[in-house]
Amino acid sequence: MSPLLPNGSLAVDDRDLELLRAATGDARPTVALVLGSGLAGVARAARVAGSVPFADLPGWPRPRSAHVIGHKGAVTFGTMGPLVAMIFEGRLHTYQGVSALEAAYPVRLAAALGIETVVLTNAAGGVCESIPGGSLVALSDQINLMADSPLTGWSGPEGGTPFVPMADAFDPHLRALAYDAAGALGIELLDGVYAGVRGPAYEAPAEVEWLRRIGADIVGMSTVPETIAARALGMRVLGISLVTNQAGAHDLDHAEVLETGRRAAQRMESLLLAILQRLK
Repeated sequence: MSPLLPNGSLAVDDRDLELLRAATGDARPTVALVLGSGLAGVARAARVAGSVPFADLPGWPRPRSAHVIGHKGAVTFGTMGPLVAMIFEGRLHTYQGVSALEAAYPVRLAAALGIETVVLTNAAGGVCESIPGGSLVALSDQINLMADSPLTGWSGPEGGTPFVPMADAFDPHLRALAYDAAGALGIELLDGVYAGVRGPAYEAPAEVEWLRRIGADIVGMSTVPETIAARALGMRVLGISLVTNQAGAHDLDHAEVLETGRRAAQRMESLLLAILQRLK
């Protein structure tokens, strides 16, 4: 397949697949993890079999803005619990000047490698006052406020559907596993609706009030494109957010997001490992 993909194609560059298959060796990943800001430490729990920097993948979309601090920028393959995982240490964001289709490239790669389950993590701001900073939230639903979709202009036919139902965007069975794992560990796992915005500016207080009124519990700048593409490709999706701050606060900065992620990384790592144990 040509590296110049047709507009709207959910396919990926064959050269990327060759590099990634070489990095896995004999390991065959069955689950993909996408790690959000401040959560790179989760990858340390993996027994690494191979790793490929994003920059070495010819088909990886090249954003116009700088690399996001807190994102290592590599695809790592490693054993986590009983499973081999494909771990994206970082992701693409539409605020970097890429489309929703390009932002979904990680899950498109995972699907092309035959992976059927993806766990999307992210750092988010709390919209609902009952969800304080440091909370872990299992996503029950999402609101797409990015004015874009990875399925816009999709020409097919890569096996998915442009009219994918999103009623169960986040797999109920996987969410049940997550709550079971959290309960066994004594970790509080809340439930919430994720609003995906383009960013990169943090939300104004009036915007936060509007988000609250339309049913959002948390807000972030990722996850939505990946979820839509994954569902179109028949993948099961679990979304877990780490709430790093209250949206609309006056003194927000990215360093706070990273520091909250660092403090909560151990809980997130323990939870993800326990979830993977239940996926075997």
